[in-house]
Parts: sequence; C-alpha cells; structure tokens
Amino acid sequence: MVLIPGGVFTMGTQEPQIQQDGEGPARRVHLGSFYMDQYEVSNLDFESFVNSTGYTTEAEKFGDSFVFEGMLSEAVKADIHQAVAAAPWWLPVKGASWRHPEGPDSSISSRMDHPVLHVSWNDAVAFCTWAGKRLPTEAEWEYSCRGGLENRLFPWGNKLQPKGQHYANVWQGEFPTNNTAEDGYKGTAPQGPSSGTDRVKKGGSYMCHKSYCYRYRCAARSQNTPDSSASNLGFRCAATAPGPR
Repeated sequence: MVLIPGGVFTMGTQEPQIQQDGEGPARRVHLGSFYMDQYEVSNLDFESFVNSTGYTTEAEKFGDSFVFEGMLSEAVKADIHQAVAAAPWWLPVKGASWRHPEGPDSSISSRMDHPVLHVSWNDAVAFCTWAGKRLPTEAEWEYSCRGGLENRLFPWGNKLQPKGQHYANVWQGEFPTNNTAEDGYKGTAPQGPSSGTDRVKKGGSYMCHKSYCYRYRCAARSQNTPDSSASNLGFRCAATAPGPR
C-alpha cells in the first residue's frame, strides 16, 4: 500500500461523456490521508484468503458468472444458449469463477500475478475484512487516480497514448469484433453514496473502448449490484491513515 496525503481536489466533470452514469457536476472534495493498494488484488492474494478462510464466492454459489464471448473456447460457447440482450457479447458461463475465469476449461495457474476476477462487491468486502483493510470510497479512488493533476482525463494527462506508449490495458481495434491486443494483452495484465442498492464501480478494463465504454477516465463511473461478478471486474483495497482527518 502507498500513503495518499490528504488534500482537496475537483471530483467529477463538467463535460460528462456518459450522461446516465452521473459523472457530473464537478465539485471540490476534501479528503484526509489514507492508504491505497498500489495494485489490484491478485489471484495469489485471493487464493491465500480462500485457503485461510474457506470462503466461497458468490459466482461459485450461483454456479455461473458473466464472461466476454471473445475469451471463451468454442466448446464452452457451444453450451450457451442465452446472452444479455443489450450487450450480447456477455455470456453466462456455468462454472466460471475466480479459479476458472473463462469457464471450467480455463485455469489461473499461469496468471497468479494477474488481478482476481469474478468477485462481487460482497466478496471484495469479505477479502478486505480478512486483510484488515476496506474498499476505497469513490472519492478516494478518484483522488488517487488523478495523482494531483486537475481536470485531466487520465492519471497521466489528457492523451491516452503519450508518445505512442500504452499506459492502460484497454481495447484496441473495433469493439466488440476485433481486439488487436496492441498493448500486449487480450485480457487482464499482470499487475459511494450512503444509500441505494447498487455499488459504484470505478476504473476501466481490457474491454473498454471509447466507442462503447469510455470509463477508463478518472471521472467515469458506473454501477452494479453487490452480488454481481464478471470476467473484467477486479478490486483493490484502502485503509485509513492514522492521525487527524
């Protein structure tokens, strides 16, 4: 974890790109110091938690989880006969879980340093409690993301690829039919409000593309139910820093 010094920053944006997500308005927010995980929780981290506690994730209890169709084998796809109407590239896969991100014929054995997937908000809270940490607030996440820069799209500035370099693992090509994996990774890479029923999601993923899901900006946000899991959703932890806030 790294210490994030407290301060004041502009949260949100006056130029929302996805209106229904509530990205605006821009407002000044004060935060005390806190700690934030430098990286997402990895498969190895989560395995330690499961081995120590015997925890069963909600995807494992439900028996399935959502996986992007482009990551599935033909054998797995042959057994699926339904999809999400508004996003047909999301398929419910029996046996998909953190141990088997692309279904029962997949494994994380060579991806122990990749972010853990198919964990719900409830699963993430359970891990954080075991680790003596907590999930970051939306303000803490965005403050950390902005890195002291005001009104920038991304943590490093306004250009997605400064000097042609890839700074984030997002979709290259045409979504959802052609992922060129120009940044080197087709999938994952190594490494809120007090009321309401859904939980805020912050940050992008390997499936993000400006034409469809421009949510890898600092101000971007979306939501999901606390028991939802998917093959592009991970998390990181935070902790309160000692001293005055």
